Amino acid sequence: MAWARWGCCPWLVLFCALGAWSHPKPVDLRGEDVRNCSISPPYLPVTAVNTMARLTALRQQMRTKNLSAYIIPETDAHMSEYIGNRDKRRAWITGFTGSAGTAVVTMGKAGLWTDSRYWTQAERQMDCNWELHKEADITSIVTWLLTEVPAGGSVGFDPFLFSIGSWESYDMALKNSNIKLASTTANLVDLAWGSEKPLFESQPIYALEDAFTGSTWQEKVADIRSQMQKHRKGPTAVLLSALDETAWLFNLRGSDIPYNPFFYSYTLLTDSSIRLFVNKDCLDSETLKYLNFSCTGSMCVQLEDYNQVRGTVQNYASGDVKIWIGTSYTTYGLYEVIPAEKLIEDTYSPVMVTKAVKNSKEQALLRASHVRDAVAVIRYLVWLEKNVPKGTVDEFSGAQWLDKFRREEEFFSGPSFETISASGLNAALAHYSPTKEQHRKLSSDEMYLLDSGGQYWDGTTDITRTIHWGTPSAFQKEAYTRVLMGNIDLSRLIFPASTSGRVMEVLARRALWDVGLNYGHGTGHGIGNFLCVHEWPVGFQSGNIPMAKGMFTSIEPGYYQDGEFGIRLEDVALVVEAKTKYPGSYLTFEVVSLVPYDRNLIDVSLLSPEHLQYLNHYYQTIREKVGPVLQQRSLLEEFKWLQRHTEPLSARAPCTASLASLLAVSSLTILSWSV
Repeated sequence: MAWARWGCCPWLVLFCALGAWSHPKPVDLRGEDVRNCSISPPYLPVTAVNTMARLTALRQQMRTKNLSAYIIPETDAHMSEYIGNRDKRRAWITGFTGSAGTAVVTMGKAGLWTDSRYWTQAERQMDCNWELHKEADITSIVTWLLTEVPAGGSVGFDPFLFSIGSWESYDMALKNSNIKLASTTANLVDLAWGSEKPLFESQPIYALEDAFTGSTWQEKVADIRSQMQKHRKGPTAVLLSALDETAWLFNLRGSDIPYNPFFYSYTLLTDSSIRLFVNKDCLDSETLKYLNFSCTGSMCVQLEDYNQVRGTVQNYASGDVKIWIGTSYTTYGLYEVIPAEKLIEDTYSPVMVTKAVKNSKEQALLRASHVRDAVAVIRYLVWLEKNVPKGTVDEFSGAQWLDKFRREEEFFSGPSFETISASGLNAALAHYSPTKEQHRKLSSDEMYLLDSGGQYWDGTTDITRTIHWGTPSAFQKEAYTRVLMGNIDLSRLIFPASTSGRVMEVLARRALWDVGLNYGHGTGHGIGNFLCVHEWPVGFQSGNIPMAKGMFTSIEPGYYQDGEFGIRLEDVALVVEAKTKYPGSYLTFEVVSLVPYDRNLIDVSLLSPEHLQYLNHYYQTIREKVGPVLQQRSLLEEFKWLQRHTEPLSARAPCTASLASLLAVSSLTILSWSV
């Protein structure tokens, strides 16, 4: 642990605090459960789902396996951020449709563990068969299991829905008890779900055109094999479990997962063979030819059934082999069939690390996608400016209009995530999204936060802007400006190559910290080329890899005033070489998002000359890259809007750096030496 070398250094304490800020614990809202399960019959909201028959069916399956409890996480066999309907097992068994939470069922009780974002939703969707536990950690679940499971009992789980880390946490916590974990490859919820479970729909898997790829799949395979040969532990194979790994390696895309162009798959790559585990019915003759399916050489792809991956890996592991895995995305379902002495474990697979660094062609593709995306967002902002004062726009209808503008852009494939369209107090919820049934009107008297993105054949986008069409309060302007200052401070930073993002992340918070403000989410994440909108392992958190030239990351500080408003300003930036006075290996960021900030919310008196210089240069870049596109497409109203909103800003009052600011920069410099 690098921290230990610095002892009790006060600068270290400053950075250690980032862990808490990046991963806030749920707030105790002290709310009363909207259900009343103590009366007969119980009172339930009309939105509650009757789960009696579902639980009965599941418990029957548990009896056949002699299980006292069964754990049901919300994930799929690839640890995907978004999951398909057929993988929403926890939602089916509980009735609760929130994206985070774990269910546990015993023979007499059933409990759901989730964080504060979803407490009210869970209470409104679950019936009285379910206890709501307002915690989300494994320790709390294990404490409950130790109380509810009899001595000698077994706790079952689907190993394909447990990460290696989750399994280790449960195993360690139960080690000294008289309760054992039981890996059960047949998913019991699926058996209980029966014929009602959504069928797998055979969606086509297709190859990207060469114009949208940075390298051929053959070049990528050769590169990974080269890394295998150079590895000191001599791996004979790489096992890929994350869906974006296989999609990237073969330049293939599909539509099995919401918001991500992926298909269910695994890959086992050796020095002499390529095995792709997939639903063969999804591949047409052209794609089979593209994969060299009909030959048997080292650059020919052997297709195997998706469901045979465990058996094939187990058979391969019986030989004199070494299998290289990334533990972050490999499930226990594969991990448990590979003997420990035949494993080579890294946090991320070589494919995950390699695709994080984009080559020059991939960089150009991503830049181009952000220009077109900027056109769509600017069209939407112009439309809002005209229609919000009429009182005819709500959060949901607004998001639909933005989707419409994006659909009109070339190479558009779909949204990259569910749009966060949040007005007023809803914007204080960092990950709020409206629905057709629940939304607020947009008003000229309130802030509006828009976090959205698109999937294009040449790149994935993600951008956040916060707007106020009326007269913001002095505090709103100050908070917005300080968020903007944090965005600029990080975006213009020059740092040594291989610096960890967690070290520099403080700069995004510095202007807020100066006045006692903060935000409770991470500062940025990687982004892919028509892949994941949240692409690991790039970013500013402790689990991310060091920054390198060619990586793309979001930069997104914010501030949230509970019950009133929320602010977030998010740009995507490319890591590039920095021009420094003296020679050295230094990097900086080039922002590729190209939408101006809201001038109505900027308090120019708070900005330093460096902030103003950066902003005006950024605005000039927007004019040069987006302006001609608007003119070529005869979007003259949008062009005039762009010209107005990118007028150079000038200072009204001097701004001096605080002692805290200087301390933060000094600590960044010192800590960068150790990463």
